[in-house]
Amino acid sequence: MNPNNTAKQKNGTVRPSGGRSGSAAPWIVIGLSLLVGVGILVGSNLPSGTEHPVPRPEINGETVIPASRYMEYARVSAVYQQAREIAPTLDGLYCHCDCSKHSGHRSLLSCFESDHAAACDICLSEATIAYRMLKNGRTLDEIRVAIDELYGS
Repeated sequence: MNPNNTAKQKNGTVRPSGGRSGSAAPWIVIGLSLLVGVGILVGSNLPSGTEHPVPRPEINGETVIPASRYMEYARVSAVYQQAREIAPTLDGLYCHCDCSKHSGHRSLLSCFESDHAAACDICLSEATIAYRMLKNGRTLDEIRVAIDELYGS
């Protein structure tokens, strides 16, 4: 840590000040946790006629398009790799771009089994949220609530 980028607190401890030396990740986790809490209180916010699919036990990520296909696009490549890692979770999520209606997709996983997600910010964002929450110990139900609160109508 740069000593010129610190501030001394009343208790004598030193903390970073100014700049972007800290990580935004804790704030994302806190924000998503609040969304989960609110969602539990108010219930699912999915539009009528839509629901989260039941994840299939045989899903393992083999059908996800390899991230190497999108190496020119860092974000897309990274999220496709994450999708491969958490395929069973994505198989249990409704995709809020409504691709089940216009493209016949079964779940958010379907978006990553094709090029669809590469061109859809909703798919990429939902998968990123699911990946981060799953890596932070959240359950599929908690992830569903957070995503529904963010994208539901």
